[in-house]
Amino acid sequence: MIYAIGDIHGQKEMLDQALALIDADGGSDAQIVFLGDYTDRGPDSRGVLDTLIKGVNAGRNWICLKGNHDQMFHDYVTAGIEHDAHVKSGISWINRRLGGITTLASYGITGDAHFLHPAGGGLETLASYDVGTDTLTAAEVQRRAAKSVPKYHLNFLANLPVAHETEDLLFVHAGLRPGVPMLDQSEDDLLWIRDGWLEDTRDHGKLVVHGHTALEHPQHHGNRINLDGGAGYGRPLIPAVFEGRECYLLTENGRELLWPHHA
Repeated sequence: MIYAIGDIHGQKEMLDQALALIDADGGSDAQIVFLGDYTDRGPDSRGVLDTLIKGVNAGRNWICLKGNHDQMFHDYVTAGIEHDAHVKSGISWINRRLGGITTLASYGITGDAHFLHPAGGGLETLASYDVGTDTLTAAEVQRRAAKSVPKYHLNFLANLPVAHETEDLLFVHAGLRPGVPMLDQSEDDLLWIRDGWLEDTRDHGKLVVHGHTALEHPQHHGNRINLDGGAGYGRPLIPAVFEGRECYLLTENGRELLWPHHA
């Protein structure tokens, strides 16, 4: 028996509720796989990371995988990188749509961001950031972030694995490149893939459990299960438990079998 929690996106209260449901179902020694995207959009990315790090350091049977938002956050704080080539819109990580602004706020950098948008398109970049009565430059915001985010948070994010396998299940953040052996998968695909993955119906050997693509509710697609029910957009964070390849969602009323969806 193994539990899983999809994309948390800074929703500390929802994480606490999900952990309480797992504790009630499987006890404090339950093995849990977290599917990544701990940061951005929700109000308390810092609190989410503190909860996960505290649990891991206490010896809880937790496996925390890396998500693309965790990578973007780490890249911004450590190197000032606002963009990832996988974000086709070209918006800055700080933009509210990606949610970096709420992550910075959880570390005490609360303000209003102003962006530059090049004529004819191109990458959106941070122009200035109003914090109280101060107007910070883009470089000043990054330097403040580098001072405000604890090193142990950055070390935790830098060392997250990108996959976890059991006899029946394969856990990743985003998905797989279909037809490519696991050993040959690229980290970029494991963190970002949608095209060529979400529409693929072939059997992948093991049931793939992932997040990354927000839905209205977790969904079973036969060859894969997407547990990202949209907590980053305020929808509930619903944990799951697996017995072999059978998946049950945990609710206040107990387990609910997640049946394969037929389009």
